[in-house]
Amino acid sequence: MTVRPPADAADADLQQQVLDFLDGSSFGPAKGGKRIDTHASMVFLGADRALKIKRAVRLPFLDYSTLEKRWRACEEELKVNAGNAPELYRRVVAITRNSDGAFEIDGSGTPVEWAVEMMRFDEKQSLDRVAASKTVDPSLAAAVADAIVRSHDKAPRADGESWLASISPIIERNTAKFRTVRGLDAVAIDQLDAASRRSAAALQHVLRRRAEQGFVRRCHGDLHLANIALVDGRPLLFDAIEFDPVIATTDVLYDLAFTLMDLIHFNQGAAASAAFNRYLAEAGDEGLDGLGLLPLFLSVRAAIRAHVLFMKSEHAGGSDAVWREARRYFDLAGRLIAPGPPLLVAIGGLSGTGKSVLARGLAGLIDPPPGAVIVRSDVVRKHLFGACETTALPESAYRPEATKRVYEVLSSTAQRVLAQGCSVVLDAAYLLEAERMEIEGLAATHGVRFVGLFLTADLATRLARIERRKGDASDATRDVALKQETFAIGTVNWHMIDASGTPDQSLRRARVSLLAVPGEH
Repeated sequence: MTVRPPADAADADLQQQVLDFLDGSSFGPAKGGKRIDTHASMVFLGADRALKIKRAVRLPFLDYSTLEKRWRACEEELKVNAGNAPELYRRVVAITRNSDGAFEIDGSGTPVEWAVEMMRFDEKQSLDRVAASKTVDPSLAAAVADAIVRSHDKAPRADGESWLASISPIIERNTAKFRTVRGLDAVAIDQLDAASRRSAAALQHVLRRRAEQGFVRRCHGDLHLANIALVDGRPLLFDAIEFDPVIATTDVLYDLAFTLMDLIHFNQGAAASAAFNRYLAEAGDEGLDGLGLLPLFLSVRAAIRAHVLFMKSEHAGGSDAVWREARRYFDLAGRLIAPGPPLLVAIGGLSGTGKSVLARGLAGLIDPPPGAVIVRSDVVRKHLFGACETTALPESAYRPEATKRVYEVLSSTAQRVLAQGCSVVLDAAYLLEAERMEIEGLAATHGVRFVGLFLTADLATRLARIERRKGDASDATRDVALKQETFAIGTVNWHMIDASGTPDQSLRRARVSLLAVPGEH
């Protein structure tokens, strides 16, 4: 257990002496270590551990100006990160000074600085570095979403009042910062500010309702990709906000939005879509009614990232590279706050034609970001019968009346999502002409664009795919596929997609059909 330091034990000058000591230690560059500086902390990377020291500064959103405050912040950081990344966080350790004036790490002298001791991981395995160097595959994106769901599930709930009161000041602080930045267009700043304010005002009832429903919780608070590390291939959420619980107490979708926005920033649209849909699937149906908040949440998160990086560019002596990165986030914030209209896509076809694979591939290509919400009939059916997705249902679950109910849920969910401005991909067989006409009519009624895709593949291909399935929500078997060969499908006015080749070939063909819709890509 650490000993509380006196409130006036150190100041910025003494901290600099400590930093000089660490620079010359095994944590310093001269002896194989590495130092990483941010506006709020300094991280020293040793061979197998890291020391994170709070910078002796007072900023508008944090105060580390005394040793007492830095000690408390270190203790709180250890506490708030223990649930998400216990493998990384070890303890709070003192930097001490002996009677002869020499500094030691965890020595017996007087504590003159405090550090969070962490396990060192390969910094090339932070998710921002991974996203900048290669494609984030769907399985990794899903694992990230799972980690965020787990974090949110155990996060303490709050009444939401501080969160609701914080939204306008966040927008104001971002705008105030942007107006001091050289080279930013004043008109673009005003447009972003006005659009953000309008959106926040229009969505007050949604924000308040979600707070009442328990969606405002003590979250991570800073889930951009640099704060997600891959350790043994598993994503760990670290560096959660410790300095102010009010800042970290937000709607869970706002927490998720930081990760989704950053994936979009790194041109990882498919990964953003995969993480988004996995989160929705794991978090439960009740979360769907907050989707209309995403443009505001995504935009504000991009603006915050721009704000922080503009500050960093100033502290780094006006680094052009950091400034350009900040500008990209600023431009992204402007795009995200003004999303285009939603699109409804329905993918039909016999079992084994690859509907679900195509749905996942298409969702990330459809605006507005972070992509279309996928609604799959196989999953809907399992939920209606109270079964987990991989549990096979009895034949009675596939009687006409049960299938009719499945399609009703598909339609009602599509309406629910479209009404909030999000696009939808419906993944179902749509073997009856009446089913296809109904979903086309729904799109017309709600004034949204519709693209119908009907996949085809020969029987041998379909059977081979069905036999390869493992751990999937589909209950289709060889017998089901053979029976479907006799179905009277009727007239199909949708785009016919040859899906007998690879998933990439099917995706390319389907994308041509999307591009054929005016204004959509």
